Amino acid sequence: MRRSLKFLLLALLALTGTAAGVWALNVRDEPDVSEPVSAAAPEASQIARGAYLARAGNCMACHTTRGGAAYAGGRAIDTPFGTVYSSNLTSDAANGLGAWTAEHFWQALHNGKSKNGRLLYPAFPYTNYTQVTRADSDALYAFLRTVPPATQPNTPHALRWPYSSQAALWVWRTLYFSPGDTMSPEGKTASNPAQKSTAKPAAESALAATQKSASWQRGAYLVQGLGHCSACHAARNALGATDKQPDLAGGLIPMQNWYAPSLTSRSEASVADWNIAQIVALLKTGVAPRGAVLGPMAEVVLGSTQHLNGDDLTAMAVYLKDLPLTHAAPTTTTTAAAQSSKSPPALAPAPASVADRGAKLYEQHCAQCHGDQGAGVAGAYPALAGNRAVTLSQSANLTQIVINGGFAPATAGNPRPFGMPPYKLVLDDRDIAAVLTHIRQTWGNSAAQVTELEVNRVRATSTN
Repeated sequence: MRRSLKFLLLALLALTGTAAGVWALNVRDEPDVSEPVSAAAPEASQIARGAYLARAGNCMACHTTRGGAAYAGGRAIDTPFGTVYSSNLTSDAANGLGAWTAEHFWQALHNGKSKNGRLLYPAFPYTNYTQVTRADSDALYAFLRTVPPATQPNTPHALRWPYSSQAALWVWRTLYFSPGDTMSPEGKTASNPAQKSTAKPAAESALAATQKSASWQRGAYLVQGLGHCSACHAARNALGATDKQPDLAGGLIPMQNWYAPSLTSRSEASVADWNIAQIVALLKTGVAPRGAVLGPMAEVVLGSTQHLNGDDLTAMAVYLKDLPLTHAAPTTTTTAAAQSSKSPPALAPAPASVADRGAKLYEQHCAQCHGDQGAGVAGAYPALAGNRAVTLSQSANLTQIVINGGFAPATAGNPRPFGMPPYKLVLDDRDIAAVLTHIRQTWGNSAAQVTELEVNRVRATSTN
C-alpha cells in the first residue's frame, strides 16, 4: 500500500513539474499588456511605413475574403487538423483591433498570443513574425488602426479535437516554438539584456553572420520574418511544424497539393547561379528570362513582392542567391565514363502504350505553343525541354497547371502575362498522366512517370 502511495505521489510530482515547465516555456518574454489604449495619433510616416510592411508580409492575402472588406478576416485556411479562419484586423472595436494596444499587437506577433492571452494557431505564422522588430510591429499596428472598421464577427475555427484545445497548443509551442530574438531592419539580432536568446541554432547562425553585407542582412530579415517564406518552402512534420528556421529546402503545401520547391537545390529552385537583376525581375514582375511564377507564388508576387522597393527586392535577391546549397547540381553528362557504382539507377521509361498516348496528346494540345521539340517561345510560352520545373521529383505542380491552368500574375512590369488554359474538362486522369510523362521523359528530360493515381489525388483536392 505504501509503495503504491509513493508511486502515485512521484507520478503527481512528475506531472506537476511537467505542467510547470510547459507553463514557464509558454509565458517567457511576454510584454506588459496592462497599459490603456493610447490616445496619441501616430505620425503619417509611421502609418505609411506600416502599410508598406503589411505588403511585405502579404497580410491582406489571408485576412481578406474574396469580395470582402479589406482586412476583415474570415478567410478559410484548410489544414490537416481542420479549418482555421483568419481574424478581423480592421479598427472595429468589437471584432477587430480597435480595443487593442500596441502591446497587445506586439504580443500577437512576437509571442503568438491574442489580446486576452489565448494562444494563436500557427497558421498565423508567428513562428516567423517573432523575429520582427518592435518598431516594425508598432508601425503595422498604427497602419491597421487606420483601416476602416468592419463589423464582421470572427468565424470560430473548425478544428478536430484535440487540436481545437488550448492544451494542445501549449504542448505544441513547448515542442516547436520559442519567442526568438528580434532582428533589426538590417537583419542583425537586436540586443535585449533582459532576455536570454531562444532562437533556433540555424537561425542563430544566420543572424550572427555579421560579416555579411547590410543588403544581405536586410534580405534575411525580410525572408525569414515578415516574408515568412519558410511557411511554404519547408517540409512539415506530422504536427505541422518545421524542423528548423530558416528551412527553405522545399515542401508540399498542406491541403493545396502545390509543391514549394527547394530554394537551396540547383535542380529545384535555387537562384545561386542567377544574377541579381534576374531575381529582382522575378520578384517584381513574376517573370524573368530563366523562369516564371505560378500557383501560390503568383499570389505572393501579385499581393506582396511587386510592391516592394528596389532596395528591398535587391536585398532579398542577395540573400536568396547566397543560400547554401543542400543538393549537388544535376549532371548532364550521359557518357559511360561518367557513370560510377554510386550513381543512381536510370529511371525506367514509361511503357510504350503510355509513351505513344502522351506523344499524340502533346501534338494535339501542346505543340502549338510549346513547340514540337519543347523549345517554347521566348517571352511567351516556357520551354519544357531542360526545364527544372518539369523534372521535379514532385509532379503535383505540373498536374495542377494542366488541370487548372497556369497563369503568371498581372503586374505593373508584366500587365498582360501569357497563360495556359485549364484542361480539367478536356483531359481525363489517364490523358494527363500520359502527356506529363511524355514531357518529363522527352528532349533529354529525365524524370519519373506520372501515374493516374497521382493525377486523381490532385484533381480530388482541386478547388479551382
